[in-house]
Amino acid sequence: MLDVCVLAAIKDAPSYGYRIISELKEHIDISESTLYPILRRLETGGVLITFSKETNRRVRKYYKITASGTARISRFLSDWEELNKIYQFIKEHGGFN
Repeated sequence: MLDVCVLAAIKDAPSYGYRIISELKEHIDISESTLYPILRRLETGGVLITFSKETNRRVRKYYKITASGTARISRFLSDWEELNKIYQFIKEHGGFN
């Protein structure tokens, strides 16, 4: 789920590590030691790409979602809808209203 959260954070525009953490912290607790391995795994999986850009005379590594990354978010949302249907069934028929 963290992988998809990271992809969602960069879906609209490329971003860098600190900004990704800042955006996600409103919703989940994530540290640099958690984020960077996720970013490397996502890059290896082809769902994001990296590029460097100089900002304020400092080179910063940016992450950009690929078409495969966008498709992964869509699959997750579709799967989530199915899981929610199952959850609702269990909730309604399991007596936990």
